[in-house]
Amino acid sequence: MKAQKQFRHQRRVLDGVLLLDKPSGITSNAALQTARRLLNAAKAGHTGTLDPMATGLLPLTFGEATKFSQMLLDADKEYEATVRLGIETDTGDAEGRSIGEAPVSVFEDDIRAALMRFAGEIEQIPPMYSALKRDGKPLYEYARAGIEIELTPRRVTIHALELLEFGRESFRIRVACSKGTYIRTLAIDLGRALGCGAHLSALRRTRIGPFAAGDGTVTLGELEAAPADERERLLAPADALVSHLPAVALSAEQAAGLLQGRAVACDGNERGLVRVYGDGRFLGLGELGDDCRLLPKRLVATGTTARQS
Repeated sequence: MKAQKQFRHQRRVLDGVLLLDKPSGITSNAALQTARRLLNAAKAGHTGTLDPMATGLLPLTFGEATKFSQMLLDADKEYEATVRLGIETDTGDAEGRSIGEAPVSVFEDDIRAALMRFAGEIEQIPPMYSALKRDGKPLYEYARAGIEIELTPRRVTIHALELLEFGRESFRIRVACSKGTYIRTLAIDLGRALGCGAHLSALRRTRIGPFAAGDGTVTLGELEAAPADERERLLAPADALVSHLPAVALSAEQAAGLLQGRAVACDGNERGLVRVYGDGRFLGLGELGDDCRLLPKRLVATGTTARQS
């Protein structure tokens, strides 16, 4: 019997950011792997997960763009959330089991007053059904095993809370918040403040850092429907994740020195973290000090053509 040669599927090396509009019902990792398959990408990552129930903006990074994912992990976020009154669940959302029910006698003014209590810097206890890790294991594994763990409250900031819609047994809000904020926990805390219990029944992320849902976002269906040789055009360039930083253009000699790991003299008024370009190519991030010397911080392996805007 002749031995059959086995050929490994060759994935493409491509750099960029896909502003995915994640559908409900799948995990962030499943969405990432689907997009990676459709793009046939060699390297991929995401910039912070959304729960399976949640929809909305999930930026996915490919190739050299994965080096800058932390920028969005640390960024402020914005959500539209629907809170169901009268029922508290063990997970804090609609996918959990009820652990308490109470009659609802809440008016719009009650909601507005409760929202005011949670604006600004607050403390939250992370939900047990979360990917937050303790001793190397995600909390949801302890929760599923029935193991209770005492959790330390964490300080987060709610920049804005706006009531969008009020109904008899539910209401919808806009939440602008810092990283690490759990909207499920906010729903639980609001329900307890209102005296009737509550859980999160729907969640959509509408903004993360400089990116907003609907502004260049792509669904998995749209990605799949695009011709295979045109899907890469749906990616934003790798430097899109750092577009909020000032840009510094280098000469060929300066760029060569920086890419070799050396500090280079650099004129300019900018100080601190900057995005660096050479010959129209994005080279990565540098740190420009008061002595006008630019230190390499996080460089890309291959420059990617990008706008210096």
